[in-house]
Amino acid sequence: MIRINLLGQVRPKTTGPALPLEATIRILMLLAAVGLALVVLGIRYVTMKSDLDKTRQEIARAMQEKARLEVVRQQVEQYERDMGALQQRIQVIEDLQRNRTGGQELLQVVANTVARTDALWLTSLSRKGNSLSIEGEAASINAVANFITQMKRSGYFGNIEIKEAKENDITKSAETFFFTMTADLTLPQNQPAQPAPGKS
Repeated sequence: MIRINLLGQVRPKTTGPALPLEATIRILMLLAAVGLALVVLGIRYVTMKSDLDKTRQEIARAMQEKARLEVVRQQVEQYERDMGALQQRIQVIEDLQRNRTGGQELLQVVANTVARTDALWLTSLSRKGNSLSIEGEAASINAVANFITQMKRSGYFGNIEIKEAKENDITKSAETFFFTMTADLTLPQNQPAQPAPGKS
Protein backbone atom coordinates (compact mmCIF):
# COMPACT_ATOMS: atom_id res chain seq x y z
CA MET A 1 0.00 0.00 0.00
CA ILE A 2 1.32 3.42 -0.89
CA ARG A 3 1.27 6.15 1.69
CA ILE A 4 1.37 9.78 0.70
CA ASN A 5 2.59 12.52 3.05
CA LEU A 6 0.23 15.32 2.49
CA LEU A 7 1.72 17.56 5.19
CA GLY A 8 5.09 17.85 3.53
CA GLN A 9 7.06 17.22 6.76
CA VAL A 10 9.88 14.77 7.19
CA ARG A 11 8.94 12.03 9.44
CA PRO A 12 11.20 11.67 12.47
CA LYS A 13 13.46 8.72 12.56
CA THR A 14 12.56 6.08 14.95
CA THR A 15 14.91 5.88 17.97
CA GLY A 16 15.81 3.03 20.20
CA PRO A 17 14.29 2.60 23.54
CA ALA A 18 15.32 5.39 26.08
CA LEU A 19 17.68 4.52 28.94
CA PRO A 20 15.95 4.11 32.20
CA LEU A 21 16.54 6.94 34.72
CA GLU A 22 18.25 4.58 37.22
CA ALA A 23 20.88 3.53 34.68
CA THR A 24 21.57 7.15 33.81
CA ILE A 25 22.05 8.02 37.46
CA ARG A 26 24.45 5.11 37.89
CA ILE A 27 26.52 6.22 34.92
CA LEU A 28 26.65 9.78 36.20
CA MET A 29 27.68 8.60 39.68
CA LEU A 30 30.35 6.36 38.16
CA LEU A 31 31.70 9.26 36.11
CA ALA A 32 31.61 11.50 39.17
CA ALA A 33 33.47 8.88 41.25
CA VAL A 34 36.10 8.47 38.54
CA GLY A 35 36.47 12.25 38.27
CA LEU A 36 36.73 12.62 42.05
CA ALA A 37 39.33 9.83 42.20
CA LEU A 38 41.32 11.55 39.48
CA VAL A 39 41.14 14.85 41.37
CA VAL A 40 42.24 13.19 44.64
CA LEU A 41 45.07 11.37 42.88
CA GLY A 42 46.13 14.61 41.19
CA ILE A 43 46.17 16.48 44.49
CA ARG A 44 48.05 13.62 46.13
CA TYR A 45 50.58 13.58 43.29
CA VAL A 46 51.12 17.32 43.48
CA THR A 47 51.50 17.14 47.28
CA MET A 48 53.95 14.24 47.15
CA LYS A 49 55.92 15.92 44.35
CA SER A 50 56.12 19.11 46.43
CA ASP A 51 57.26 17.14 49.47
CA LEU A 52 59.83 15.29 47.35
CA ASP A 53 61.16 18.58 45.96
CA LYS A 54 61.41 20.00 49.47
CA THR A 55 63.20 16.87 50.67
CA ARG A 56 65.65 17.07 47.78
CA GLN A 57 66.30 20.75 48.55
CA GLU A 58 66.87 19.93 52.22
CA ILE A 59 69.26 17.12 51.24
CA ALA A 60 71.13 19.51 48.94
CA ARG A 61 71.35 22.12 51.73
CA ALA A 62 72.48 19.43 54.18
CA MET A 63 75.19 18.31 51.77
CA GLN A 64 76.35 21.90 51.32
CA GLU A 65 76.37 22.39 55.10
CA LYS A 66 78.28 19.12 55.52
CA ALA A 67 80.88 20.28 52.99
CA ARG A 68 81.15 23.64 54.78
CA LEU A 69 81.50 21.98 58.18
CA GLU A 70 84.14 19.63 56.78
CA VAL A 71 86.16 22.65 55.69
CA VAL A 72 85.65 24.20 59.14
CA ARG A 73 86.68 20.94 60.82
CA GLN A 74 89.87 20.79 58.78
CA GLN A 75 90.60 24.41 59.64
CA VAL A 76 90.02 23.70 63.35
CA GLU A 77 92.31 20.66 63.22
CA GLN A 78 94.99 22.70 61.46
CA TYR A 79 94.55 25.45 64.04
CA GLU A 80 94.89 22.94 66.88
CA ARG A 81 98.04 21.49 65.27
CA ASP A 82 99.47 24.98 64.86
CA MET A 83 98.55 25.83 68.45
CA GLY A 84 100.16 22.61 69.70
CA ALA A 85 103.36 23.34 67.79
CA LEU A 86 103.34 26.94 69.02
CA GLN A 87 102.73 25.79 72.59
CA GLN A 88 105.66 23.39 72.34
CA ARG A 89 107.89 26.19 71.06
CA ILE A 90 106.73 28.47 73.87
CA GLN A 91 107.38 25.69 76.40
CA VAL A 92 110.87 25.10 75.02
CA ILE A 93 111.62 28.83 75.14
CA GLU A 94 110.27 29.09 78.70
CA ASP A 95 112.30 26.04 79.77
CA LEU A 96 115.42 27.48 78.19
CA GLN A 97 114.79 30.84 79.83
CA ARG A 98 114.07 29.22 83.19
CA ASN A 99 117.14 27.01 83.00
CA ARG A 100 119.30 29.90 81.86
CA THR A 101 118.14 32.13 84.67
CA GLY A 102 118.11 29.33 87.23
CA GLY A 103 121.55 28.15 86.17
CA GLN A 104 122.98 31.63 86.50
CA GLU A 105 121.38 32.07 89.91
CA LEU A 106 122.51 28.60 90.98
CA LEU A 107 126.13 29.30 90.13
CA GLN A 108 125.97 32.62 91.96
CA VAL A 109 124.49 31.02 95.09
CA VAL A 110 126.99 28.14 95.04
CA ALA A 111 129.87 30.57 94.53
CA ASN A 112 128.69 32.70 97.43
CA THR A 113 128.30 29.64 99.66
CA VAL A 114 131.79 28.37 98.80
CA ALA A 115 133.23 31.86 99.37
CA ARG A 116 131.85 31.82 102.92
CA THR A 117 133.69 28.55 103.63
CA ASP A 118 137.44 28.57 104.18
CA ALA A 119 139.74 25.96 102.66
CA LEU A 120 137.13 24.31 100.42
CA TRP A 121 136.71 24.16 96.65
CA LEU A 122 134.38 22.29 94.34
CA THR A 123 135.57 20.08 91.51
CA SER A 124 132.21 19.04 90.03
CA LEU A 125 128.64 20.30 90.08
CA SER A 126 125.83 18.63 88.13
CA ARG A 127 122.12 19.30 88.13
CA LYS A 128 119.23 17.05 87.18
CA GLY A 129 115.94 18.82 87.68
CA ASN A 130 116.18 20.20 91.20
CA SER A 131 118.69 17.60 92.40
CA LEU A 132 122.34 18.58 92.69
CA SER A 133 125.38 16.33 92.83
CA ILE A 134 128.45 18.03 94.25
CA GLU A 135 132.04 16.89 94.45
CA GLY A 136 134.87 18.80 96.01
CA GLU A 137 137.91 18.87 98.25
CA ALA A 138 138.54 20.54 101.57
CA ALA A 139 141.50 21.06 103.85
CA SER A 140 139.61 19.47 106.74
CA ILE A 141 136.40 17.70 107.67
CA ASN A 142 135.40 20.85 109.59
CA ALA A 143 135.51 22.79 106.31
CA VAL A 144 133.01 20.32 104.81
CA ALA A 145 130.77 20.72 107.85
CA ASN A 146 131.00 24.52 107.59
CA PHE A 147 130.08 24.27 103.90
CA ILE A 148 126.95 22.29 104.76
CA THR A 149 126.05 24.88 107.42
CA GLN A 150 126.42 27.71 104.90
CA MET A 151 124.26 25.82 102.40
CA LYS A 152 121.49 25.45 104.97
CA ARG A 153 121.71 29.11 106.00
CA SER A 154 121.42 30.29 102.39
CA GLY A 155 117.85 28.99 102.13
CA TYR A 156 118.53 27.72 98.61
CA PHE A 157 119.34 24.11 99.46
CA GLY A 158 117.48 21.35 101.21
CA ASN A 159 117.81 17.65 101.92
CA ILE A 160 121.61 17.91 102.04
CA GLU A 161 123.30 14.54 102.33
CA ILE A 162 126.97 13.55 102.43
CA LYS A 163 127.57 10.50 100.26
CA GLU A 164 131.29 10.13 100.85
CA ALA A 165 134.06 11.94 102.71
CA LYS A 166 137.56 10.50 102.82
CA GLU A 167 141.13 11.60 102.99
CA ASN A 168 142.68 12.23 99.61
CA ASP A 169 145.89 10.15 99.24
CA ILE A 170 146.93 11.68 95.91
CA THR A 171 148.67 14.70 97.38
CA LYS A 172 151.16 13.58 100.04
CA SER A 173 152.49 17.04 100.84
CA ALA A 174 149.11 18.36 102.07
CA GLU A 175 146.23 16.74 103.87
CA THR A 176 142.97 17.13 101.92
CA PHE A 177 139.63 15.47 102.10
CA PHE A 178 137.57 14.42 99.06
CA PHE A 179 133.79 14.54 99.47
CA THR A 180 130.66 13.91 97.44
CA MET A 181 127.22 15.10 98.44
CA THR A 182 123.70 15.63 97.12
CA ALA A 183 121.21 18.39 97.78
CA ASP A 184 117.86 19.61 96.53
CA LEU A 185 117.70 23.04 94.95
CA THR A 186 114.94 25.23 96.36
CA LEU A 187 115.49 28.58 94.70
CA PRO A 188 113.05 31.12 96.11
CA GLN A 189 110.85 32.68 93.44
CA ASN A 190 111.74 36.20 92.33
CA GLN A 191 114.56 36.39 94.84
CA PRO A 192 117.91 37.56 93.51
CA ALA A 193 121.04 35.60 94.20
CA GLN A 194 122.98 36.47 97.26
CA PRO A 195 125.67 39.12 96.70
CA ALA A 196 129.25 38.02 96.89
CA PRO A 197 130.70 38.55 100.36
CA GLY A 198 133.12 41.45 100.79
CA LYS A 199 136.65 40.98 101.93
CA SER A 200 137.16 41.68 105.62
